[in-house]
Amino acid sequence: MGNKPQVEVVIEVPKGSIVKRHSSGRVDFISPIPCPFNYGSIDSLLGPDDDLLDAAVLGPRLRRGTRLTVPVVGAIRITDRGLHDDKLICSSRPVGRLKRFLILLFFKFYAKCKGLINFCRGYSGRNYCHGWQDAGETLERASIRDACGSGNSRPPK
Repeated sequence: MGNKPQVEVVIEVPKGSIVKRHSSGRVDFISPIPCPFNYGSIDSLLGPDDDLLDAAVLGPRLRRGTRLTVPVVGAIRITDRGLHDDKLICSSRPVGRLKRFLILLFFKFYAKCKGLINFCRGYSGRNYCHGWQDAGETLERASIRDACGSGNSRPPK
């Protein structure tokens, strides 16, 4: 299986919450369904959309603001308003086929809901869930966030 990369995630949305917060803490939207996992970001990495790289953390509910280092087991590729908005999937335990399917199903629904929210906010651009992918590809596309909050280099391999 090899060594899985590990990342430090800050939890923004505890498992079971319907309030989706931005990494700044402001409410982004209220979800029609509870989040099936803890959701947060990696404050040291920027995704291709120049926002903090998102991460879903499987396992028990964690409090908002919790920081933890966890293995990355995969990623989901999403297009949001025409921009790539990758989501790392993190877990200390193996993720079986059924769990992967359910995570993917959630993000397909999430992409459709985000499309509706973006339409209502007057944003253009396609919203789509491309599916499960290798975490290495997602980490390759990320850039290290510098002291000013912008990306300036690729993470070390």
